[in-house]
Amino acid sequence: MALWTLHGDGRRVADGAVVAPDERLTWPLTVGLGLQHVIAMFGATLLVPVTTGFPVTTTLLFSGVGTLLFLAITRNRVPSYLGSSFAFLAPFAAAQKAGAGPAEQLGGVLVAGLALVVVGVAVKALGVRLLEAVMPPVVTGAVVALIGLNLAPAATQSFATQPLVGLVTLAAILGVGVLGRGLLSRVSVLVGVVLGWVFAALTGGLDPQRVDALREAAWFGLPHLTTPQVRPSVVLLVLPVVVVLVAENVGHVKAVAAMTGRNLDSAAGDALIGDGVATTLAGLGGGSGTTTYAENIGVMAATRVYSTAAYVVAAVAAIVLSFSPKFNALVFTVPGGVIGGATLVLYGLIGLIGVRIWIDNKVDLTEPVNLMVVAAALIAGIGNLTLSVGGLELGGIAWGSLGIIALYPLLRRLRPASGA
Repeated sequence: MALWTLHGDGRRVADGAVVAPDERLTWPLTVGLGLQHVIAMFGATLLVPVTTGFPVTTTLLFSGVGTLLFLAITRNRVPSYLGSSFAFLAPFAAAQKAGAGPAEQLGGVLVAGLALVVVGVAVKALGVRLLEAVMPPVVTGAVVALIGLNLAPAATQSFATQPLVGLVTLAAILGVGVLGRGLLSRVSVLVGVVLGWVFAALTGGLDPQRVDALREAAWFGLPHLTTPQVRPSVVLLVLPVVVVLVAENVGHVKAVAAMTGRNLDSAAGDALIGDGVATTLAGLGGGSGTTTYAENIGVMAATRVYSTAAYVVAAVAAIVLSFSPKFNALVFTVPGGVIGGATLVLYGLIGLIGVRIWIDNKVDLTEPVNLMVVAAALIAGIGNLTLSVGGLELGGIAWGSLGIIALYPLLRRLRPASGA
């Protein structure tokens, strides 16, 4: 049985019609659509390894392989590209400050992936309402917000290393993102990073050693693999990211269902398992944790083509690119000022995603339990409250997340009993 049936004549999509996940256009058109998805995910997926120091080619390899696994696990029902998750940036930065190297950070990715698989299995067995009971929007939004805002000082510090370069990068991202249209606006970060890099190159802002490494790098070679090491303190920093991944995956499934007119509630568990497996695999080999990408939802909404065949093309293209050390070295010539300009926007966007979760779900922040618990959790995260428990040092992301996840249901139960 074929994985995809041909939509109509394979060349045209009638007004008001959509190409379903299990359909495709002609292969030349499908390849073109797949490459468009590569462009859409490119800037965001590459920015994570550039910021964290992970190998770019390895990240691309596992994002491509992870996408293929996701499509297989969801049985061709949920079109998505699994790119690097920004939510891992803050825990990684906190772990680096605590002296954790790449291997320990990958241990956190590995455990987060396994935890997401467990959540997916539970949702598949008990239904998507389980998530709404355990992680209501007020909790999910707070965790997402504090993860993004925790890293604000890192963004400003990078910006300050090359203020002019950072300003050019930031201006380009804002200009393209606000004034651009269609796909251009969705790759504003990529455009800003490229323009910032060009400006830095013209003004002597590139690291000479990294430029030399670029010249010496081979065009073809195997991606660099790293064995993870599980360190409890790092794992506790990274685990709150699972809340973000759950929200992103379930949101993606609901968005695809709305656009295609299909009920995909039964696919939510499979989507979580698929992303969990992809993230676990990345943690085992040296890639960043993965998630479904809103950028690619935008491409589907614009084209009305939801064919998973296009994502297979995108995944294969990413895997092919991962075998170029020259490409890896090029990306690592991006200077600190460019990273600062980009992360000023990106880290803020993560925080605002949490706020959007509150708004979309009409969370009442005047209600005392919501207001007090969220307030304490956010300040613990933003202020990076760091305390040691039994020799285990935990930072603001861990304390903020643990605080709201534990305190919210407890106070929710106690409040009616108090008569307040």
